[in-house]
Amino acid sequence: MDVSTVSTPSPEPDSRRSWGVALAGAIAMVFTFGTPLSYGIFQQPFSETFAVSPVALSGVFAVMLFTFFIGSGLVGIFAARLPVRGVLLVCTIVTALLAPSLYAVDSYLGLTFVFAALGLALGTVFVLVASVVPRWFDERRGAATGLIFVGNGLGLFVLPPIWQYALSTVGVREGFLIIIATTASAFFLASLLCRRPPWATRSTDSNSALVSWLSGLIRARTFQLLFVGMSLAFAWYQLLAAYAIDLFAARGLTEAGASTLFGLIGGVSIISRIGGGYIADIVGSRRAFLASLGCAAVGIVLLLVPQYAILTVAVFSIGLGLGGCATLYIPLLMETYNPEKDTAIIGVFNVGGGIGALAMPPLGTASVAYTESYTVAILLTLGVTIVSFWAVVVGTAGGASTQS
Repeated sequence: MDVSTVSTPSPEPDSRRSWGVALAGAIAMVFTFGTPLSYGIFQQPFSETFAVSPVALSGVFAVMLFTFFIGSGLVGIFAARLPVRGVLLVCTIVTALLAPSLYAVDSYLGLTFVFAALGLALGTVFVLVASVVPRWFDERRGAATGLIFVGNGLGLFVLPPIWQYALSTVGVREGFLIIIATTASAFFLASLLCRRPPWATRSTDSNSALVSWLSGLIRARTFQLLFVGMSLAFAWYQLLAAYAIDLFAARGLTEAGASTLFGLIGGVSIISRIGGGYIADIVGSRRAFLASLGCAAVGIVLLLVPQYAILTVAVFSIGLGLGGCATLYIPLLMETYNPEKDTAIIGVFNVGGGIGALAMPPLGTASVAYTESYTVAILLTLGVTIVSFWAVVVGTAGGASTQS
């Protein structure tokens, strides 16, 4: 038989190839959120190594969060017309080059540049993987999205202690080299496998057309409502994180016990990241997402009750809500807007998440300090969740999928 007539069969939705892409994406996701949200661990060792005050270092890490959320969101908007694997490869190269960079850096400005570039690379990989992997699935899209966000949740759970161990045993520069080089390896695997599927059309709009599209999108009331709703759907957790450990300690737990209980939120969220995807495949992403927000709201209300048993139930309910929200917002957005602009849509809403990440922690800390009580902070967190629920309900009512 003439081998020239033999061709590799095209992949299909929900195939083994699809799950291979999802697995590579999940591995890459482990290294996205885990490092930026470990910045509290960096403070003391980096301060001692580079002779920079912790206050000044907080500015460096704020820049990292800015580029991670908002910078990568802007990149995602314009990456909608670019090959995904090419952009992932660029992120891989940048990350690999940054791995040994601390051996050449000895200034505040140099640290700022390193962490700004790192935040942008990590955030861009998150936006691309989160927007492309679901397009490989039809019937099992929710479950596949749950898989990649399990990787995301696992990173939040394991990377902080890994950073702590590495910095304390081998030092800042070598620890940074090892972990960031490992990150680059995971990103390289994603760059080999993660691309848009053959049946998924890619936006061919010029940059000016994308700007015009974005301008029209911003003026739409349904988008405005959904943007607020999605931003607040994660802002409530940023707000809670600002005072949760102190709250648990005030309820009688030791410092270690309070930290463990707060970490349990992330542990439970890993479970709901998988379960939420399966539920979404049955009842739909919108209903499952709103149910997750409702579950988080119930848990926040229970924080007002001082008994330890109720506090444990509250943490479990909040963890279920967090994991569901983190998993289901991607399928919900893909159902609501034109999937041709996959990375652009996720990029736009990533900007909203970044605004919340920067604004909510100071708000939570200030509310406790000003009132000398946790009641106002808890009620504020509940209010953010309720507003998010309302905005998502209204923003997705009537099928916003007609928007391009």
